[in-house]
Amino acid sequence: MNTSSPAAEPLILPSPVRIGWIGAGVMGAPMCEHLLRAGYALTVFTRTPSKAQVLLDQGARWEESPAAVAAEADVVCTMVGFPQDVRRIYLEPDGLLPQARPGQVFVDFTTSEPTLARELSSVASSKSASALDAPVSGGDVGAREGTLSIMVGGDARAFEAVRPIMSVLGRTVVYQGHAGCGQHAKLCNQITIAGTMIGVCEALLYAQKAGLDGETLLRSISSGAAGCWTLDHLAPRILKRDFEAGFFVEHFIKDMGMALDEAKRMGLLLTGLSLVRKLYVAIQANGHGRSGTHALLLALEDLSPTFLPADSSPHALSK
Repeated sequence: MNTSSPAAEPLILPSPVRIGWIGAGVMGAPMCEHLLRAGYALTVFTRTPSKAQVLLDQGARWEESPAAVAAEADVVCTMVGFPQDVRRIYLEPDGLLPQARPGQVFVDFTTSEPTLARELSSVASSKSASALDAPVSGGDVGAREGTLSIMVGGDARAFEAVRPIMSVLGRTVVYQGHAGCGQHAKLCNQITIAGTMIGVCEALLYAQKAGLDGETLLRSISSGAAGCWTLDHLAPRILKRDFEAGFFVEHFIKDMGMALDEAKRMGLLLTGLSLVRKLYVAIQANGHGRSGTHALLLALEDLSPTFLPADSSPHALSK
């Protein structure tokens, strides 16, 4: 006798599916462009209307509030800055979830708190809707090229329903488990990046001190066991002293803080992450909160008073 429980009915979205999008910044705007090119009907809202103009030029529609976006969407996607932004957009009386409809799916691509993701899922479920936490990794390059890694938590049926949408945005789309698991996976990603970033920056400082040519060095170590995304995409920017953001320092500090808070709740001591976060707080205090995460080099330079002047070696990093 078959004692297994019956499979849950699949969640079927209307066809064609209507997508609402809130947040058109460094990451959100190129993600929206991919959806428009894929033929999806897209309605957008962003706090700075001018940021949405490139999307409107490509066929997106504008609405005056998040609630207005949700009112005409089957799937509502958000990509904003901080957990407090997520909480306000989703939970305030004029926000997304108080007006949620049965069968509607909300997808938060923001890196946020696992506890908040579980709260959003619970509130959505009470409305017979679904809320997925789906933070992404890959930075501005991955957003532009459609090669993001997307880590998803929440209702499995809702995930399967919106998987085709996510596949337009990312090369790797993985369901991690119940609500909050996507955010936990992203925090693991950020812990890894923090350790990798300090290693890459210290290696480049060492190379300069040793008189090595940075680009020649990267040709060797990028192809060996040290090879990683940070070496491929951010080390060349560091060599050019280009600290423009693909991902803001202030957002990374937020992510590391959330990881440390979660670790504390689990009884974990993450000493490496604590050190790196302190260095990032230092460069934020020096006015680099809106610089890219690879600006960690600046904090490490400040700790090296014997650092070679820029003109002391033909191979020194330009300052």
